[in-house]
Amino acid sequence: MDADIRDIYQRESRRVLATLIRLLGDFDLAEEALQEAFTAALVQWPADGVPDNPRAWLVSTGRFKAIDQIRRRARFETGLEALVDQLEGASSVADQLDELHIGDDHLRLIFTCCHPSLSVEARLALTLREVCGLTTEAVASAFLAPTPTVAQRIVRAKAKIRDANIPYEVPGPRELPERLETVLGVIYLVFNEGYSASAGEALIRRELCEEAIRLGRLLADLLPEPEVDGLLALMLLNDSRRAARVSDDGELIVLEQQDRGLWDQHKILEGGERVTRALASRRFGPYTLQAAISAVHAEAPSAGATDWEQIVGLYDALLAMNPSPVVALNRAVAVAMRDGAESGLALVDALLGDGELTDYHLAHAARADLCRRLGRDADALAAYKAALALARQAPERRFLARRIAELSA
Repeated sequence: MDADIRDIYQRESRRVLATLIRLLGDFDLAEEALQEAFTAALVQWPADGVPDNPRAWLVSTGRFKAIDQIRRRARFETGLEALVDQLEGASSVADQLDELHIGDDHLRLIFTCCHPSLSVEARLALTLREVCGLTTEAVASAFLAPTPTVAQRIVRAKAKIRDANIPYEVPGPRELPERLETVLGVIYLVFNEGYSASAGEALIRRELCEEAIRLGRLLADLLPEPEVDGLLALMLLNDSRRAARVSDDGELIVLEQQDRGLWDQHKILEGGERVTRALASRRFGPYTLQAAISAVHAEAPSAGATDWEQIVGLYDALLAMNPSPVVALNRAVAVAMRDGAESGLALVDALLGDGELTDYHLAHAARADLCRRLGRDADALAAYKAALALARQAPERRFLARRIAELSA
């Protein structure tokens, strides 16, 4: 029975929490009610059996537990009686627990946690904590931040939502594009930190990749917009290479040297279908274009057979839609693969000359690789050393150190 309850907790706890937040209007009160509801389930279900609708039982029990708690506090704090009356007078929970309401609640929670008035760090922490259910310690570990710092971010974010009366709702049609962009940005930040950790001993944080993909699937089910499909496709296609990106002893393997037989064909197939559907809508954005680039890589049977002409064309479109020095750097590398290292190096040097990528280790690493291919060993060595001085992730640092050792020898 305990195993059944644990399984229900894994499946339903975030949905139950989202509905309790709607009913109670308070994050902390809803979290306490959730825990009390599952504690009650551990006592009652072994004796009475699991109810036919465990989710409704948990929401109803949590709501009544919260009302009891507020009623006890009302003896000592003025102004709480009205809240008790409001909660007790609400329409029955059973009437609000169909799949439509549950989906809406979960979607409301995502948009609330990703509200643009919160800082990016607060959005990340709150989303991982409340939507994904990670502990505060796990969130801190994921982003290599002290646990008390992350805890304070979460507390301040909840307080801002409460004090600023940030509405717990899905934005209307006029606000949706901007707000959706914020949500997608948070999910992609979570994925990127898992796909290539910003620092630490591991290249990949598998749990963060999986949480981001899970969030993407949830959002795609609840809000079937083309760019949601595009982001989910991008994450699936990139994550399909996970097993080939790191050696058995934890060393980085660059794309051209990866064993493509290890790439996950199921993720490639799903990602390809989703990006095709998003492109066909003609309402796609930058995530869909990035997914299309990943799809071209995924379709190539070998590095040498990659369609670099198509990739450069997609980068041209992406740069026009979302101009940024990092996109320009990626395009420069693609140009080098299409037209030769000399052409790509001229573009990389121009970007570094502009100064925006001076502190970006991958820009120096790209320059180093192109110089190495051209036989300009002294320039390559200097660029690799510049990249190593900026890199914070252990596998990348070891890779750069190996390149430096090879050139020095």
